Amino acid sequence: MTFTEVFVFSMLAGLSMFGGTALVLFYRQWVREHSVFLISFAAGVMLTIAFANLIPQADEIVPNAWRWVFTGFLALYVIQNMFTFHPCHGEGCEIHQNQLGVFSIVGLSVHSLLDGAIIAVGFEAGHALGILTTVAVLLHKMPDGITITSVLLHTKMTTLKVIKYSAVVAAATPVGAMVAFFFLRGIHPHTLGWLLSVTAGFFIYLAGADLLPETHKVRHRANTFFFFSGIAVILAVARVIH
Repeated sequence: MTFTEVFVFSMLAGLSMFGGTALVLFYRQWVREHSVFLISFAAGVMLTIAFANLIPQADEIVPNAWRWVFTGFLALYVIQNMFTFHPCHGEGCEIHQNQLGVFSIVGLSVHSLLDGAIIAVGFEAGHALGILTTVAVLLHKMPDGITITSVLLHTKMTTLKVIKYSAVVAAATPVGAMVAFFFLRGIHPHTLGWLLSVTAGFFIYLAGADLLPETHKVRHRANTFFFFSGIAVILAVARVIH
């Protein structure tokens, strides 16, 4: 793992999120009609990397890797519930719009820090796995950018402020990667195996709890095509770079 690799690829992931912001600001109608296909593709990518790459590699390093996969899944569930704010719309539910914006910024910033750390873990395990994990994070960050921008616009925030706060959330990804880079240097192989397992748990949770439910809201045959395309692309890329 080199500093340049981690920095460049984590910056690309952050820029991908900012790309989601730009799509909402300039092509809102297109996003409304087509973003679900990107989400379907990203879900296929994440699940394939988790089950076909991260878990097998972790199994070679540590026994009972599945326990750490499950730990990662549960940990991200708890983190998401602690830091992600879901507004309610029923009678008697009065949530101030500013509160919605603040919770969304904090929640996605924490999420972005973890994404950056995931990239660093991937590169610590090897160049090929680092690229694959970056691809998964990069594809996931654009829907994150779409989400944070849509939420902030809903709170009646000005376009300039939306851009500023979206940039802050996007910057959290390379920050998380850089912090993880310095902590991961020279770690014990077993620790790396645990981290790979936890990362797999994160990916399974993100695909199953965040991405796939979004695809079910729009019934379209193309969703299935893009989901399996994500699987096929990662299997092909993994075959080429290994």
